[in-house]
Amino acid sequence: MADAVACAGEFNASDTEWAPRQRTADATTADRVRRLRVAFMDRHADEIYDRLTDGRSTRPRLAELVAAAADTFPALVPPAYPAELRADRADREIDQGIFLRGVLRSPVAGGHLLMSMLQPTERALRLLPAFRRTGLVQTTSVGLERRDGVAHLTMCRDDCLNAEDNLQVDDMETAVDLALLDPAVQVAVVRGGTMTHPRHRGRRVFSSGINLKALHAGEISLVDFLLRRELGYISKLVRGVLVDRDDAWRSATVEKPWIAAVDTFAIGGGCQLLPAFDHVIAGADAYVSLPAAQEGIIPGVSNLRLGRVAGARLARQVILGGRRIRASEPDARLLIDEVVEPHEIDAAVDRAADALRAPAVVPNRRMLNLAEEPLEAFRVYVAEFALQQALRVHAEDVSDKAARFSGASSASPSASPLRTQPVGTPERSSDTTRKPGGTR
Repeated sequence: MADAVACAGEFNASDTEWAPRQRTADATTADRVRRLRVAFMDRHADEIYDRLTDGRSTRPRLAELVAAAADTFPALVPPAYPAELRADRADREIDQGIFLRGVLRSPVAGGHLLMSMLQPTERALRLLPAFRRTGLVQTTSVGLERRDGVAHLTMCRDDCLNAEDNLQVDDMETAVDLALLDPAVQVAVVRGGTMTHPRHRGRRVFSSGINLKALHAGEISLVDFLLRRELGYISKLVRGVLVDRDDAWRSATVEKPWIAAVDTFAIGGGCQLLPAFDHVIAGADAYVSLPAAQEGIIPGVSNLRLGRVAGARLARQVILGGRRIRASEPDARLLIDEVVEPHEIDAAVDRAADALRAPAVVPNRRMLNLAEEPLEAFRVYVAEFALQQALRVHAEDVSDKAARFSGASSASPSASPLRTQPVGTPERSSDTTRKPGGTR
């Protein structure tokens, strides 16, 4: 370990022209530097990770780990700068992707980091006593209500059709943690709230995917959105939340069954969520789609999961070809368990929740998830995803498309809902325990 740290010190000292600002370097130099970083992380990821985590005695989250790496090894992970230009941020996030790829490629360091990301957030632990007492929590993006042992998570970004950004990822992880940590919750349901957006006013919408206006404005980050989302709340939907308790010998995590209720559409990130649920209900007028390839980015972990649940051919049609699947189509049954008339969704959710209360559901879902997506398979995938998504999200074609979409007129009949609406990122308001019903 000492040799690796000394080597990293030499890397820092000898290459000041490489880091932290690479926009002045030509492409050949930048490629040479990054090739060296990749090779260094491939050789020394475990030693570097042990240095940053005190021999794996601490469990930092992604942002904390990256910040520590920037402080300790700034030539591996360049730090942020005040008034950072877009090109600087792109270079920095690509270097973060290289660093996290190296960490996650290691079975030791990567496995430790994945389990660390299953810990409940400090925010959730702070809100848990009030939620256990009242059964209610309202954040800016998500309302959470416990009724008869069922946690109802309602995505309530009514102004932007539940388009996801850093804020919504934070709120979703908080709500998922609370549902998993509350012993009075047996089953959890995720559904979209009623919209105020002009095109869908008065209708429930599940999700319109990534907030492209926020992406164009530089408000979608690699660590706090693109990676935290996959390693945080979505991974917790599959694997549960890691807690320290007396009966942890039974299972390291607390898991619960999850139901998705899809109204109107599940586009992009909304569609990515569906394979993580145990039961998916959709209105007969709903549809799902994954336009990430058309937008120029990678649709999260869908490339790992969609082929498993829907088959390789359909996965390629949806991911590579942008095929939209309507709930009424036969192929939709590969992604959706139950299709009902929109006014029957509430009753269908109640039936599914009752069925999933059975005592053997949780151990069986644990074994199914272990067979379908072992932690090692997930680790290998997200290691490469960390770098490839960093490269794609900062590619010129993605920036151009995000700029066009975010400025598109809502009058355009051919544009999709996300691409037409004026999306804003509201400031965080204080968390409350009032009844969910919309943004504040």
